[in-house]
Amino acid sequence: MKLKDKVCLVTGSASGIGRAIATRYVGEGAKVVIADLQQDAAEKTAADLTAAGPGEAIGIAMDVTSEEAVNAGVAAVVARWGRVDVLVSNAGIQIVHKIEDFPFTDWKKMLSIHLDGAFLTTKACVPHMKAQGGGAIIYMGSVHSHEASPLKSAYVTAKHGLLGLARVVAKEGGPHGIRSNVICPGFVRTPLVEKQIPEQSKALGISEEEVVKKMMLSGTVDTQFTTLEDVAEVALLFAGFETNALTGQSLVVSHGWYMQ
Repeated sequence: MKLKDKVCLVTGSASGIGRAIATRYVGEGAKVVIADLQQDAAEKTAADLTAAGPGEAIGIAMDVTSEEAVNAGVAAVVARWGRVDVLVSNAGIQIVHKIEDFPFTDWKKMLSIHLDGAFLTTKACVPHMKAQGGGAIIYMGSVHSHEASPLKSAYVTAKHGLLGLARVVAKEGGPHGIRSNVICPGFVRTPLVEKQIPEQSKALGISEEEVVKKMMLSGTVDTQFTTLEDVAEVALLFAGFETNALTGQSLVVSHGWYMQ
């Protein structure tokens, strides 16, 4: 098992991509922290994953935009298991508007969850990783870390920003054995993406089928959505790759949409 007894903190992991990554990690023997806004959902997911084994999971409430909440959550993990080996900064949302119609409050909310959340969880975990001699920090980017799409100014800005943060963490963390990477999925059919389909249909004046075919999958080689399992496998690769050879790199997981 590649992650046996490794302590892995995954934010936004009661559902969607985060849950898929947590499931893969538990399957590899890890001790996984399901960190989510909803305590009940986090605890339910943790119980389900622990029952499946062979690793185990606990659930904690964490608002990644709150420095106090992040620090308290990381402290609780270290008190429970003594260390943090892997951080997956996955928590995120989507809000779509044309730039001229984008409410500033929504812009700030998007950047706070994606960028402040990544910064605060990194800041809280790095001292523990330095003390223990290393660790892996994985940010959930997007093809939109490299590309742009209409209506997604805040999302694209945030996902581009994660590349810069990851590269600085790689530079600062390298001498201490701390690696940093960004996973950049294409469209994964999660509730977040399902919500976008009617929103973009309305905003662009096209059918929902056209949104899927022309906006989401037209750039792929096989007109297929990226799967949860696709992303989880890459998260396992980065978590278990214990040298600096790949640090600072992003990996696009998109069925051929955007090739770098």
